[in-house]
Amino acid sequence: MRTISVHFEIASAQDAEDLAALRVIAMRPSLERVGRFDPQRARDRFLANFTPASTRHLIVDGHRVGFVVVRHQGDHLLLDHLYVHSAYQGKGIGGAVLAVVLADADAQGMPVRVGALRASESNRFYVRHGFELVEATEWDNYYVRTPVDPGTFHRDPHGISTPSLFEGSPHPARSDRTIVQVYKRAPSR
Repeated sequence: MRTISVHFEIASAQDAEDLAALRVIAMRPSLERVGRFDPQRARDRFLANFTPASTRHLIVDGHRVGFVVVRHQGDHLLLDHLYVHSAYQGKGIGGAVLAVVLADADAQGMPVRVGALRASESNRFYVRHGFELVEATEWDNYYVRTPVDPGTFHRDPHGISTPSLFEGSPHPARSDRTIVQVYKRAPSR
């Protein structure tokens, strides 16, 4: 059995261009499917709203493998971005990070909202993790995941409880701590 440890690292203003480039790479297949791939537009849209305090790198084995952006919006959390580099997809990293975001939202009693390009594989990912479609536009789907009642809160399958890692949370955590360990089964022989 292989264990993958995922760490968060606070982003800085100097990371903006690298994060924008990762976003362009991650979104390319979905945008190409709908005939809207414009790398400059995708880059510019990310940079126009980039806030280091809301952004965390995802670190595995000392390598930056993706990033997540969560913004407090008063009555809900906005999962603005969650990207894992294609070389690291399918290993449970995105789901593990999402579990931390959802646990944070549950602890605060807040719903989580997210938008996804209609042609993106991420739609199935969000539905699989308890999000419900609340609006569909020409290009995007919008989802919400209501908080789990703290009295019936289901801890993640690895029993890891984490304070918030995001700006505006009442209990910000250190940026360098392990947030989750993903256990992958050994291949069958």
